[in-house]
Amino acid sequence: MTAAPVPPIPAHQLLVFLLQVGLLLLLAILLGRAATRVGLPAIVGELSAGVLLGPSLFGWLAPSVTGWLLPSRPDQMHLLDAVGQLGVLLLVGLTGIEMDLRMLRRRRATAVRISLAGLIIPFLAGVGLGYPLTRLLHTGTADGAVFALFMGVAMCVSAIPVIAKTLIDMNLIHRNIGQLTLAAGTFDDAIGWFLLSVVSAMAVGGLTAHKVVVSIGALLLVVLAAVVVGRPLVRQALRLSGGSAIHTVAAAVAMILLAAAGTQALGLEAVFGAFVCGALIGSSGEFERSRTASLRTVVVAFLAPVFFATAGLRIDLRALAEPAVLAAALIVLTVAILGKFAGAYLGARLSRLSRWEALALGAGMNARGVIEVIVASVGLRVGVLDTDTYTIVVLVAVVTSVMAPPLLRLAMKRVECTAEEELRLTAGLEAGARHDEEPQPRAGEASRY
Repeated sequence: MTAAPVPPIPAHQLLVFLLQVGLLLLLAILLGRAATRVGLPAIVGELSAGVLLGPSLFGWLAPSVTGWLLPSRPDQMHLLDAVGQLGVLLLVGLTGIEMDLRMLRRRRATAVRISLAGLIIPFLAGVGLGYPLTRLLHTGTADGAVFALFMGVAMCVSAIPVIAKTLIDMNLIHRNIGQLTLAAGTFDDAIGWFLLSVVSAMAVGGLTAHKVVVSIGALLLVVLAAVVVGRPLVRQALRLSGGSAIHTVAAAVAMILLAAAGTQALGLEAVFGAFVCGALIGSSGEFERSRTASLRTVVVAFLAPVFFATAGLRIDLRALAEPAVLAAALIVLTVAILGKFAGAYLGARLSRLSRWEALALGAGMNARGVIEVIVASVGLRVGVLDTDTYTIVVLVAVVTSVMAPPLLRLAMKRVECTAEEELRLTAGLEAGARHDEEPQPRAGEASRY
């Protein structure tokens, strides 16, 4: 006897889902464009779309309408979450593709010093802050050690997409500081994904020595598989695409999602697998970025805004009306800014950079943007964060992304442009002029966040 087929999605559930995606996307696009017009990152407007429709405003003013459009039933919200998860995995994969490994190799010593200092100092500050924060907010979502480690991860990450977009918009991508910021930030991203995976695994299974060893073993397995098996498989898959943009996009999406599934199965975070796979694709030697222009367009124009708007739905700004939560938010924000600034500044000074160059590096690497929002979403999903702490961490992402451009502009006014930088700018302009007639994505389009 054959099993009965799984019934299709109910008509009402499908209707609500379509309205959710359409309304969130429309509002995210409108507010994202409004944000960019006043010089803010698009992520600020897109998060605001969810905040407006969520409990902070619309859910408070019209709870019955919100209850119909955004019901609390898990099966309904999981449909929306699934779209958001696809968006974030592909966005992280594209971030990995955009990594310039040749630049990392050229500037590895200086970049590693800046990156390690920019990781260790804010990580230790976040861990130290995590323990008193659990008592201040009475968080019952996870044990104190896991929460403290998670806060350390949240404090030490940087957002390469935000940094790259900021540098491009300010015409600083050709400057030495711009190159170093991207290089150090890329190291931060790679280590940050691993730390997030380990802490998430601990949150699910408890903080034990066995869990730490298993997580490290899983990481080594992923790295070994990526080098030994993943690299040749990626090259072969891209060769089989035959130079077709459609086939290249299909192959890239399939590989990113399968890699994400692989790390998820090993107990690490899916975003780690997506990031590693993206790096393999971008460095394969068989890949041309122009072929994935259509994928970048779909992710940046549709999937990513829906993800950020969905993330905004879980922010409840009314929590900041409570003195304890507001005090915690101000403390976390201060520690996040000062910790990252101190780390990047120290690493730069140890590399014999000038004071203003060190301040510019600190300003650039302070932007958290999309990475911090993803970290917060993972923390909420695995139970490390509750609504209050999730709101605080996302607030850090928004504030640091907004403050990065003016601080970077102020510091770079006092850093002279060298002859090498002028030559690099000229070469870049000439290369761009040669490709003007080819269909290219707009500069920084994949790095709007």
